[in-house]
Amino acid sequence: MTNSQNEFVIPAVPAVSVAVRGTSSRFPVRRIYCVGRNYAEHTREMGHDPDRELPFFFQKNPDNLVLDNGDFPYPPQSNNVHYEVEMVLAIGTGGKDIKANKALDHIYGYALGLDMTRRDLQGEAKKTGRPWEIGKAFEHSAPITDIVPVATCGHLSKGDIWLKVNGEVKQKSDLDQLIWNVPEIIEHLSTIFELKAGDLIMTGTPAGVGPIKRGDVMEGFCEGVGSIKTKVV
Repeated sequence: MTNSQNEFVIPAVPAVSVAVRGTSSRFPVRRIYCVGRNYAEHTREMGHDPDRELPFFFQKNPDNLVLDNGDFPYPPQSNNVHYEVEMVLAIGTGGKDIKANKALDHIYGYALGLDMTRRDLQGEAKKTGRPWEIGKAFEHSAPITDIVPVATCGHLSKGDIWLKVNGEVKQKSDLDQLIWNVPEIIEHLSTIFELKAGDLIMTGTPAGVGPIKRGDVMEGFCEGVGSIKTKVV
């Protein structure tokens, strides 16, 4: 049974969606998965061994997205907010136990995003063994570009990815430096959760993460996707 709007006891939350480049259509977002520590140099800078241990995942919420190069409001309860630039996968067809050699068939397109992080609160959560949501899944914590369909950009496995703050390069790497590549990410994630159309996967960030302050301008780039720009307010 489907409910019409007037059958809900409170107003239903509208679906979150992201623009699809070159069309008037939009991509409806179901879940946002994020891969932790998926570039070797970033793994080292966070104090961990970059050997290929199994990938791990956390989530953000669809309503954490910031669209259309909108501003990033500095969040409350933190004095140490970090940028993390990441290539994003948009899942067009879902499944469970997807094999790596079939994984690319499930991708609708690619985007570029920022995994903004309240690093101080994340650090406290790590110390006590608590979930990371307080550091990761806060309001406006996921600025994102529009989605570029695979039909336009092809599948992205190599190419520049970087982030500048106030014009100064802070992060710079190549997509081929992912510890777990895109097919492997999808293969492993789909054994833990059933992936469905509308899921986004943030694939991990290169080394060079660091703090931002109000007034800073962050500009990121991913070859095959393009640029993102947002001001800290």
